[in-house]
Amino acid sequence: MADALAAHAAKRDSLIEALRQSGGPVALAKDTSNLFRDRAASARRRLDVRGFNEVLSVTDDYVEAEGMIPYEDLTRACLSHHAMPTVVPQLKTITLGGAVAGVGIESSSHRHGLVHDGMLELDVLLGDGRVVNCTAQNAHADLFFGFPNSYGTLGYALRVKAKTIPVKSYVRLTHLPFTEFSELEKHLNAGEADFIDGTVFSPEKMFITLGRFTDSAPHTSDYTYQNIYYRSIAEKREDYLTAHDYLWRWDTDWFWCSKNVFAQNPLIRRLYGRRRLGSKTYTRIMRWNSRVGVTKKLERLLGLHSESVIQDVDIPLARAAEFLRFYAEHIALWPTWVCPIGVSNSNFVLYPVRPGWYVNFGFWDVKRTRKAHPPGHFNRLIEDKVGELGGIKSLYSDSFFAEADFHRRYGGAAYDALKKKYDPGGAFPRLYDKCVLKA
Repeated sequence: MADALAAHAAKRDSLIEALRQSGGPVALAKDTSNLFRDRAASARRRLDVRGFNEVLSVTDDYVEAEGMIPYEDLTRACLSHHAMPTVVPQLKTITLGGAVAGVGIESSSHRHGLVHDGMLELDVLLGDGRVVNCTAQNAHADLFFGFPNSYGTLGYALRVKAKTIPVKSYVRLTHLPFTEFSELEKHLNAGEADFIDGTVFSPEKMFITLGRFTDSAPHTSDYTYQNIYYRSIAEKREDYLTAHDYLWRWDTDWFWCSKNVFAQNPLIRRLYGRRRLGSKTYTRIMRWNSRVGVTKKLERLLGLHSESVIQDVDIPLARAAEFLRFYAEHIALWPTWVCPIGVSNSNFVLYPVRPGWYVNFGFWDVKRTRKAHPPGHFNRLIEDKVGELGGIKSLYSDSFFAEADFHRRYGGAAYDALKKKYDPGGAFPRLYDKCVLKA
């Protein structure tokens, strides 16, 4: 541990020196991104943070790691100590710092909230080269509670200390059909499952999946190659996975989005091979297609108009059925993921939610129509409906809010105060500029 901390300190000092020697706006040089919005080219100086990808220590109660470590590596280290972070986002390429600066969720969120609810401490690199240590009680508590959902516009997390929870070797899954969100609420209130999420194949075909840790399993399924996890939900009442495979059950097929790169075709799946199936490969293909525009050209030839609808929205449980009815009428991209969130801490000012139950709806596809619509038409419908229902949406993908509306929804006054205090020189873009204007 001492050697790891010493190496981290040396990297930190070198990065600070590089930042101070170059003036002007700042951005990161890194290998991965899980932001699903195109960004405008900019003249920002690139700080190379790719080396900040190590685990510093793991105990029964916490893990301490550098900000650029992917969750695949972070979780591997924790599992070797029979532990896991309280919330492990679904894709292996998501980084710890990215999940803290954005919003991370998974099926343990009914018990443990969002990724940032598990934070204990973080070191943040500011635009002037200072590194400030933030906890919920110290002099930088305002940044601790203001860092989540700031998306690198206040600083970058170089080191994060976060809670862990104990794990067992296997997870037993039970897939239950449901018709009303009141049934989901009963399971939440019963507190019976370590993991809860759901899959909506259509409004008439919905399943809750309950996961429970267990020390043994009569058998385990493998969804890392030939078999596809999301299809099993409607086919099996009970299933068993290793704890490792459960945490990454969605990565192999990017939930169900691997269909867009033909990876669910059995022949093409074999051509991909086990090693290439997963979010790393699909992200590279998506970025390439975004640059080259192959899909857009095909759509024009077919007379289709398209809009990417890639969103995660959190809706109060009492209004979830209303959102699903709206979604079925106006969007209707299936399947859709649902994941309950138990909110107990409402102090995170840039992602303001109230204590109680929320339901995350995740949908990631392209809406294609014969009729032309204004840019962002379907995403704007979603943003308006989420606001009407008292919900909030994540900012990792396209957003279309007017600036005053964005300011109201995402802690604008608190953000302004944080920006003035921690980035007075404007080394980083403003949150609205980055997330809506794509700066």
